[in-house]
Amino acid sequence: MRRVIILGSTGSIGTQALDVIRENRDKFEVVGLAAGQNSDLLDMQSAEFGVPSDAAVLGAIAATSLVESVEADVVVNGITGSIGLAPTLAALKSGATLALANKESLIVGGQLVKDAAKPGQIVPVDSEHSALAQCLLGGKASEIRKLILTASGGPFRGWSREQLATVTPAQALAHPTWVMGKVVTTNSATLVNKGLELIEAHLLFDISFDRIEVTVHPQSVVHSMVEFVDGSVLAQCSPPNMKLPIALGMSWPDRLDAVAPACDWTQSATWTFEPLNESVFGAVRLARQVGSAGLTYPAVYNAANEQAVEAFHDGRIGFNQIVDLVQRVVDAHEPEQNLSLEGVLRAEKWARDRADAQIATAC
Repeated sequence: MRRVIILGSTGSIGTQALDVIRENRDKFEVVGLAAGQNSDLLDMQSAEFGVPSDAAVLGAIAATSLVESVEADVVVNGITGSIGLAPTLAALKSGATLALANKESLIVGGQLVKDAAKPGQIVPVDSEHSALAQCLLGGKASEIRKLILTASGGPFRGWSREQLATVTPAQALAHPTWVMGKVVTTNSATLVNKGLELIEAHLLFDISFDRIEVTVHPQSVVHSMVEFVDGSVLAQCSPPNMKLPIALGMSWPDRLDAVAPACDWTQSATWTFEPLNESVFGAVRLARQVGSAGLTYPAVYNAANEQAVEAFHDGRIGFNQIVDLVQRVVDAHEPEQNLSLEGVLRAEKWARDRADAQIATAC
């Protein structure tokens, strides 16, 4: 029986994690819940799973305290945004397995998070990185040639930059495959999300950026691949369903029964792959730049993007201006040379202020 804390329990990752636990009561016990602001749903969840009221909390600060005070075997971090960094560090310090859906905390924390983690303590919940972790079991580290991240291409696959100039917030939220929150869905439309995942893959698996590729796979059935030195490629395939990587994150390295439907091999299917057009979607190229630079550059990339996404949905900037703005903020950044939590927080504040000033000028 694994004791589980779920951070972001009322969001997409959190509610699906509770679905998995609901179907596997003999394997998991929920000992803590943290949510952003949906107190009514949080109360319903704590009542259903028998979580004491003092272990069902609201807000990221309370989430950090929860992780520090409640003993757990697994902490699922499903918080959205870099606000999840402190809970990530707390979970690693506690010694619990960290089932990480909050990619931003790893990306902005970088080496701080890596230094805090014991070998194998972080289990990725993003479908792409869960796929990579599974494929990497098929060979030794010395046999890896490259990691191949798949991208659906979002709702604007094949569009020109001129066409993207007229994109509305409603269009950006109409993802063809996944149902996610506003920020992640918009990031998938701009390909910023794939840029963040590129940095995440580098940090999780210690693979250099020149050995990580992105390919567009609109069907979202092949979640990622690993190419080995002999030329063979292993792929993890399943119909789009986040319950599978969430369940694996909580039960790793074991698998649970009947978590999600498998591919139906009695039916015809076509899977296609195509190169990413980085001249139109520059977010991945920029992510390689900031990831290679390290220090606080990834934190600036993420923070500036979060401000730009909000401005886009408020009608203050256009769709193309999101990544353009992030580029300008990254170019202006002068990082501190010694990475620290305080330095990351300062860089984030600087990036948000810089982005807000540029947004105000654009309006």
